[in-house]
Amino acid sequence: MTRRLLLGCSAVGNALVEHARDERGGRDDLVAITDDTGWVSTLRDRNVATVEADPTDPESYPDSAAVVLVASDDAARNVAAARAARERYPDAMIVAHLGAAPTDEQRAAVEAVADRVVDPAEAVAGRVFEAVGLDDDRGAARDASDAVGEFPGADAGRGEKPARLLATLRGLSGPLLVVAHDNPDPDAIASALGLARIAASIGVEADACYGGEIAHQENRALVNLLDIGLRSFDEIDLDAYGGVALVDHSRAGINDSLPEGHPVDVVIDHHPPRGPVAGSFLDVRPAVGATSTLIAEYLSRYGIAPERDLATALLYGIRIDTKDFTRATAIDDFEAAAALLAHADESTLERVESPSVSPETLRVLAAAIENRDVRGSVAASCVGEISDRDALAQAAERLLDLEDVTVTFVYGYTDGVIYGSARARGADLDAGELLRDALDPVGSAGGHASMAGAQVPLGILSEVSESESLPEVVEAFVAGRFFEALEDAPAQPTGLPPEFPTD
Repeated sequence: MTRRLLLGCSAVGNALVEHARDERGGRDDLVAITDDTGWVSTLRDRNVATVEADPTDPESYPDSAAVVLVASDDAARNVAAARAARERYPDAMIVAHLGAAPTDEQRAAVEAVADRVVDPAEAVAGRVFEAVGLDDDRGAARDASDAVGEFPGADAGRGEKPARLLATLRGLSGPLLVVAHDNPDPDAIASALGLARIAASIGVEADACYGGEIAHQENRALVNLLDIGLRSFDEIDLDAYGGVALVDHSRAGINDSLPEGHPVDVVIDHHPPRGPVAGSFLDVRPAVGATSTLIAEYLSRYGIAPERDLATALLYGIRIDTKDFTRATAIDDFEAAAALLAHADESTLERVESPSVSPETLRVLAAAIENRDVRGSVAASCVGEISDRDALAQAAERLLDLEDVTVTFVYGYTDGVIYGSARARGADLDAGELLRDALDPVGSAGGHASMAGAQVPLGILSEVSESESLPEVVEAFVAGRFFEALEDAPAQPTGLPPEFPTD
């Protein structure tokens, strides 16, 4: 299979060839088609497979291509080549050079079929604005060399993903529904919005939605301050959509409001899956600290400059899931955050990060401290009935500040369900495995080494006698199972990379 096809040649095409050879250590999977005899000779001298033919004639094209660069200096021929390439390779990623002095009509024609458009004139202007310290608001101004640099891809599998994602979105029979996990955190919220933005960039209608509620005060502040258009799943008619995408989780019906096993087209997530993941397009990368990082990467590869609100949300999602780059952070997270910073609104971030704390959160935290049961380096606490489930996670996080405590578990109940949240820092125990061993047999539990959660139906526990109180019954039941599992829990093997947090 031909992964990369160069149609026409110019200084842009020549830069592509040079970059490809540098990145791939002389290994080429590039085929060039040009009728410029000078360029044919030059490319062949560099051991590039070159066909001397009309780059606008699909009869000369290979059977397949994952990525196509249209790179003539002639604007009219670039329009013809881009159209021919899209018709021949409907699923390919097409990067098109506008050529010299394109008309508005030619520009529109190229933009209609290409996934990314390179305009060196605007790129130069953008660099001039940057050099003199002015803000160029024309988001289309991109550096041509950046586009060329992204085209080959040092990692072959990674380089193919942008093209395959667009092909999947184009193949949908109707609008796309982007589903965040229930009770979404900033990473899930931002990722859902980002994927909807990507779909919209190629003319695919998309709605981002969530189940449950947005309870954490910082999450509510994010949604309110940025006026984020995220729909509740209760408002959604699932039959009205031609495809479903999951972000920040990977299985339909598991921690989202979809029916379990509902068909899924796209999955983008950074959590290690706890079961089989199905979908036409899958990008699950546990080595990355946030799903927002993956979405930011796709935006960059498609040449989409994120609007200020979206950039702010994505940056916040990365910061929250990596705990300001101190937990489960990869180089990709730093790179994505650095790129987003230029587009984000820092003053809004400051307001999001310093919201007022709700009375319920303070009550739960106080109860967690007062009721804590500390055994060795592990602290568990029953806080009784709650009205804000997210307060459990905040309390579990804060209990880690207690001296010599490395694992915390805070739990309470509401609406007939016991909810629990665990945190670990610098511990030999895997919090996710601990909760699974303790509570998965009677409910559902899971997570990762540093962050986990559980849900258990109250069931017959709610039928207490007059001599008992429900908080006491819940504490005896949950604490008994938790500390029993703790006694049997093996230490997390040393030398293994830490797992990454779930939400």
